Amino acid sequence: MPLGTQAAWLFLLAIPVACIAWTVTHEEVFREPRTYCERQARRGSLVRRKFFYLFTCEYCFSHYVAIAVVWMADFQLVLTGWRGYLIAWFALVWIANLYMGIHAHAKLSIQGERVDIELKEEELEENER
Repeated sequence: MPLGTQAAWLFLLAIPVACIAWTVTHEEVFREPRTYCERQARRGSLVRRKFFYLFTCEYCFSHYVAIAVVWMADFQLVLTGWRGYLIAWFALVWIANLYMGIHAHAKLSIQGERVDIELKEEELEENER
């Protein structure tokens, strides 16, 4: 596969990796299992704590999602064989985490704007009285 096509696949496959990792580790739909995992990650043996921590950290969880995507898509990057799979795996994690960082930044900016708007609306209401 040409390098340009591989790069396109990399950026496309990173989207579901980022989406799944972010949703599981941040969104309300998975709040209960995530809360359970957070509690479990604070007690027990080292292996138990690390296992449950994986479901609370988007960076950590993205590694597991990425390896599943590499396997399902049979995606190799630059080289063939196990080295191509390894490169694809780490590249997917990196691009997915870039996407999640951009998403987190945009989400924080939007939340900040909402707070500013609410404060300005409250000021207007107080000035009108």
